[in-house]
Amino acid sequence: IIEPVSRTRELEAQLASTEQQLRLLQKISRYMVRETGLAKSLASVVSLVVEFMNSDSCLLYLLQDKELVLCASNNPQPSTIGNVRLKLGEGLTGWVARERRLLSISREAYADPRFKLFTDLPEDTYDAFLSAPILVRGRVAGVINVQHRDPHPHSGGEMELLTTVGEQIGCLVALASLDPVKLAETDLLELVMAPVTSGPVSMPRG
Repeated sequence: IIEPVSRTRELEAQLASTEQQLRLLQKISRYMVRETGLAKSLASVVSLVVEFMNSDSCLLYLLQDKELVLCASNNPQPSTIGNVRLKLGEGLTGWVARERRLLSISREAYADPRFKLFTDLPEDTYDAFLSAPILVRGRVAGVINVQHRDPHPHSGGEMELLTTVGEQIGCLVALASLDPVKLAETDLLELVMAPVTSGPVSMPRG
């Protein structure tokens, strides 16, 4: 009798977690159809991520002129937004961008040899670090980091969720680079039926 009850509770917990993840992704997807500026959308997204993932920090970097620039934080410091910059391969964040891979460190992230200290970022003292690339059609557009002050083993669901959030942010960035007037005048059927081209994707600055 005990085993079926335990299994039921496990399934209920999994269902609750799945529903929570779905709500987060639904909320983020709404910014794709709203006429909201990119900066405001990204600020809202990092706040949602902190809320739904029960983390202490969420930092979002976008790629500009081959550098990763801090563009959004759930606890923004005026001296850091737009000023903290990393080269590809520099620090944990730069490594994620260069390798285009998820990175999970459950404790003492600051002791990792790839870590780079920024004295203006209180997150530098946090233990757990989870980071995913922001991708637009296979190209790196930025990185999103989630951090916990205390040690925190990241579940497979958390890693998959942040990967999906990174993909959604990539869509937001791509949409922000489109001319809304041109988009409104575009024949969508013609766009669908046109041959696929592999030209470069132009990313917004900042």
